[in-house]
Amino acid sequence: MNKTKKPKPQTKTINKMTAEEIKETVKKGYAEVATSPKSCCDASCDCYEPFTGGGETLATSLGYNIENMPKSVTESFAGCGNPVALSNIKENEIVLDLGSGAGLDMFMAAKKVGNKGKVIGVDMTPEMVKKARENAEKLGFKNVEFRLGDIENLPVDDESIDVIISNCVINLTPDKPKTFREAYRVLKPGGRMFVSDIVLEEELPKEVKESIEGYVACVSGALEEQKYLQAIKDAGFEDVTVIDKTKSRYIASDKIRAFKPKNK
Repeated sequence: MNKTKKPKPQTKTINKMTAEEIKETVKKGYAEVATSPKSCCDASCDCYEPFTGGGETLATSLGYNIENMPKSVTESFAGCGNPVALSNIKENEIVLDLGSGAGLDMFMAAKKVGNKGKVIGVDMTPEMVKKARENAEKLGFKNVEFRLGDIENLPVDDESIDVIISNCVINLTPDKPKTFREAYRVLKPGGRMFVSDIVLEEELPKEVKESIEGYVACVSGALEEQKYLQAIKDAGFEDVTVIDKTKSRYIASDKIRAFKPKNK
């Protein structure tokens, strides 16, 4: 007797999903990364080297010194750069991490700001926030705070932040211009932002462009570089500069620096 294969469940393409549906799917994907660690790029789409892989291997390849970091910090790491290494964070500063995950970038920043400084992380995935808080307790950090929230609507006071960092997260937001406007709002005059993120170098294949799996994998939600940079400028930032770039097929990892003007 011949057995017929069950048809695969049909999923909506991105262009047929609402922003809230996209966010819920991303949230579920990263809940899995928190509870059953894997890379954000384990999805069925081809994420293209060198951005595949995750965890400790990826963190090491991006230049993180993860010596003495517990596995619970590194196993859920996913990123496309090392924004803390670029940001020249100073002692006593207040740092905000957009999409803080299990906390690796925050803990690196916390070492730089010292006991009188503070690092705030915002992440929309409850499982990630829970894991990050547990990691902070393991490591004994008292100068970090993790907040559950949406980076398109930051739970952060106006002009309260010296430095913003973000690692391969803004590409996951449906409304990137709003995310950058929120970043501008919370930065102090003269504050600075350092972002590592995926941008498009050329048009994606249709099957990847429309794939929600590709979106969760940090690819399908990416903007063309010029549109990404323009969204930062339109939010009010100045001196918006790509200070480093790693290309791979259709995409690139851009390391971007921007400043909020001292005099508004």
